[in-house]
Amino acid sequence: MGRVFRGQSTHKVDGKGRVSIPALFRRVIEASDPNWTDGLNPELVIVYGDPRRKCLECYTMDAMQEVDAKIAALPRGSNARKILQSVMHGHSHPTSIDETGRLVLPAKLREKLQLRGEALFIAAGDTFQIWNPETYAAEEAPKTEDWLQQQPEDFDPLSLLDNPEGV
Repeated sequence: MGRVFRGQSTHKVDGKGRVSIPALFRRVIEASDPNWTDGLNPELVIVYGDPRRKCLECYTMDAMQEVDAKIAALPRGSNARKILQSVMHGHSHPTSIDETGRLVLPAKLREKLQLRGEALFIAAGDTFQIWNPETYAAEEAPKTEDWLQQQPEDFDPLSLLDNPEGV
């Protein structure tokens, strides 16, 4: 895995769907785009194909190449390959960050999230997610909080690194 996204922040979305990418995220996107050099716009891929997901998953070019290689390794014609090609290739939006550090979210993607004015960016390792802040606060954040509440008082989340299947 290449560089890792860290942190979260909320940014305004204008009427044309333009939104600033967090500066720290931009550095990771640049470092993870093999074609990027100073003066060029770094590229990324926004995946929106899983209808159960209430966010957009944003992949760096390096992360997307890893996914593409794993899909290509699946047997041609297999159900898994067809589904993954549909979700990851057919329902994705290749894009770039403009010279002012902004990303343009097409109307179709804004509608999927029901974005009205603000977008929440949250790190997810080698990807990051874009959420409607209200949806995240109401549905996603409570999942982690509820799960942590179910753990013993002396539970250390870092213990999951030694037993990831225990989640």
